[in-house]
Amino acid sequence: MQFDQFRTFRVAAADLNGQMRGKRVPQSAYAKLDTEGSRMPLSVLNVDIWGADIEDSPLVFETGDEDGVLKPTEHGPVPMPWLDSPSALVPMWMFHDDGRPFAGDPRHALRRVLDRYAERGWTVQAAVEMEFYLVDDTGHQLSAPQNPISGRPVFGNAILSIRQLDAFDSFLTDLYEACDAMDIPADSASSEAGLGQFEINLAHRDAMAAADDAWLFKSLVRGMARRHDMAATFMAKPFPNDSGNGMHVHFSVLDEDGNNVFDDGGPRGTDLLRHAVAGCIAGMPGGTLLWAPHGNSYARFAPGAHAPTGACWAYENRTAAIRIPSGPHKARRIEHRVACGDINPYLTLSAILGSALAGIEDAMVPPEPITGNAYELDLPGIMPDWASAIDRFETDPLMARIFTPDLIQNLTMTKRQEVRRLAELPPEEHWMVYLETV
Repeated sequence: MQFDQFRTFRVAAADLNGQMRGKRVPQSAYAKLDTEGSRMPLSVLNVDIWGADIEDSPLVFETGDEDGVLKPTEHGPVPMPWLDSPSALVPMWMFHDDGRPFAGDPRHALRRVLDRYAERGWTVQAAVEMEFYLVDDTGHQLSAPQNPISGRPVFGNAILSIRQLDAFDSFLTDLYEACDAMDIPADSASSEAGLGQFEINLAHRDAMAAADDAWLFKSLVRGMARRHDMAATFMAKPFPNDSGNGMHVHFSVLDEDGNNVFDDGGPRGTDLLRHAVAGCIAGMPGGTLLWAPHGNSYARFAPGAHAPTGACWAYENRTAAIRIPSGPHKARRIEHRVACGDINPYLTLSAILGSALAGIEDAMVPPEPITGNAYELDLPGIMPDWASAIDRFETDPLMARIFTPDLIQNLTMTKRQEVRRLAELPPEEHWMVYLETV
């Protein structure tokens, strides 16, 4: 990328909620990033959803609110096509002055998990399915967007509707052009069941790159929607009586020779696949906070609403939490279908891939795959509410194998503060908190 075309650029890292935290700096500062980085308080990556410090956090007054050093990630800079002035974004991650990775940075959490795969000579390939709503947020409550052709609000379910895709073609065309510019591998787009709801699949690539893609994609979608006089949201449940937003994660594992360790040449898959499935199921309760990190998330988990609530697995069955898709045996993979659209992709992939690896390490054996409708079965499930998900994450032994004690402490403190603050607001105002922050 030629930086002389940009007047300014942003340096930003992901906080625990997946929000971008960083600075706007002049073009002249770019040359110093690789050698000097950019300084920012460590505590900034562990603020709450409003951006407030966490009360009694050890990162604030106890340590003098000390700085860390933001350094560029291997991803490299990308343009910001949703802005009026030519600008670029440099994805960063946080380190201490002595070079140690900052444990409160969620991207480092994923790096730790992927390094454990690398110790076995393995790499992880992942892809994500991103669901979002286009909405009208100009009133006191959210409503469906206007159909750009008719000028009237969108109405009726339009799942896999070409007509609805064509109605929003201008937005989608600009979005795809921006994905190309940002090297986000946007694949197929579809109209989903909700009013103004869409899904765009991002293609398989290295798992860290897939997490980076998801993180950047969210900002792009929100920014591009504003350019088209709409808002976009990844809230888990924007409308109480309509479909929720999910983020399904597909992953496979390759050995040193590029062979898929889940592939046995047929539809069943290897023992390693079943161990990984067992790990994913074992990680369901402890990881609930990472599939459903916000108060609004739990409205999505209603039986029969295409959001899995029971910890089970199956071959080619979309009612199961863990699905093994059919198709070419060389592409044998696991689909984790539980996460909401409001997640932090780095933490979610850390928990999914970390749980799968624990299953492999311990040679866990999964229950028998289900058949039929999972919603009609009596199954162990995810944690039922936000508070219990926080408590379980804090003490869960499997999550302790995946995340550092510092990150577990910081995240649970952050979420408990959000629980308290959200309870002080009228329920009808909750959507204003989450609309463009998740």
